[in-house]
Amino acid sequence: MIQVKDMMVRDVAHVAVPGNRAEVLKVLQKRQVSGVPVIKAGEVVGMITRSDLLRNPEEDQTALIMTRTPAVITPERTMVDAAKAILQHGVRRLPVIEGRKLIGIVSIADVVKVAAGIGIEEKISNYMERNAVALWADTPLPVAGAIMELAQAEACPVLGSDLRLAGIISDRDLINASAIMDSTAKTSLESAAEDDDYQWDRFRQPDNFYYGVSKIELKNVLVKDAMVPAMTTRRDNTVSESAEVMMKNRIDQLPVTTPGQKLVGMFRDRDVAKALVDYYSQGQNG
Repeated sequence: MIQVKDMMVRDVAHVAVPGNRAEVLKVLQKRQVSGVPVIKAGEVVGMITRSDLLRNPEEDQTALIMTRTPAVITPERTMVDAAKAILQHGVRRLPVIEGRKLIGIVSIADVVKVAAGIGIEEKISNYMERNAVALWADTPLPVAGAIMELAQAEACPVLGSDLRLAGIISDRDLINASAIMDSTAKTSLESAAEDDDYQWDRFRQPDNFYYGVSKIELKNVLVKDAMVPAMTTRRDNTVSESAEVMMKNRIDQLPVTTPGQKLVGMFRDRDVAKALVDYYSQGQNG
């Protein structure tokens, strides 16, 4: 079986602590990734994703937004091990470490790439998600963002007024359509915590601490102005066929439609990961 070291990316986009949200947002947009490891002195201390930024719009410090002690993997493990870890921990990427030092990263996109090449003939109807959260094309984007957050959905199909599939919108599209609004806030001395490496830099006044506050706000546009066209698949397509479409188009989900573009479900990269694990658990050797 293919090992993690054969698939991992070695030039890893990352951020460091101490740091702030604006720095993270810049890296995510520049490298077009959905999450990055957080390092300190070369060691992995956390992960931070677009979803973390959207869930914590008023936090600024990287250390207050990131997930601490993230799931990690070593380079000699297999890609099936990586798929199992991704599913178990509900993550999309695993820092690859030697000791605690970051040497690479492997993502669910790499799992999809493996699945696309091994000929999994199972129909996606056995793995697709039938309870998809869909959005209307004329929904205001801030409302769409709130719906996606409540549904814990990383991407949603978008329907037009004719109830046919019009496109798809993901957390990446939300971040690309976001703005950082700056303001000033204050808190009393009594409520201030003791200083540590992760706190905001503060300017001490006799009675108050003053600090900058940045808040991510979604632009007041409609979903149809931020969505992208959707690649689709059919219920009778195979796992590897659909995984190949994802891989070639660098996408992580496919709306499942009828020939008339009626939405019947979603087939996501994590469904590919489940199929890959099942394929090898049933004694397949690729």
